[in-house]
Amino acid sequence: MDTFWVAHAGVDPVKLLEKYPSRWRLLHLKDIRLGAAVAVTRSAPREDNVALGSGQIDWPAFLRAAERAGVEYYFIEDEGAIPSETIPASLRYLHSLQY
Repeated sequence: MDTFWVAHAGVDPVKLLEKYPSRWRLLHLKDIRLGAAVAVTRSAPREDNVALGSGQIDWPAFLRAAERAGVEYYFIEDEGAIPSETIPASLRYLHSLQY
């Protein structure tokens, strides 16, 4: 699952993970900008890709659901304009979580 594209399509990634818990063994963690338009499209502005924790996705709830589903691998994927800044910010955010 690529969390950005699930959210971009207007679907809650937590609910999708809970609906099909045995389907996911690895996840692409990407956040979508607060206020970004949601639609089923094949593209999105680069500005809609933001550091984890600064967008729309409820990461604590998502990571709890992922743990319950038995997800084994997590990949931070960043398609934003400045990954050298947003990837470290995403890592700091993930390390700060207590879920």
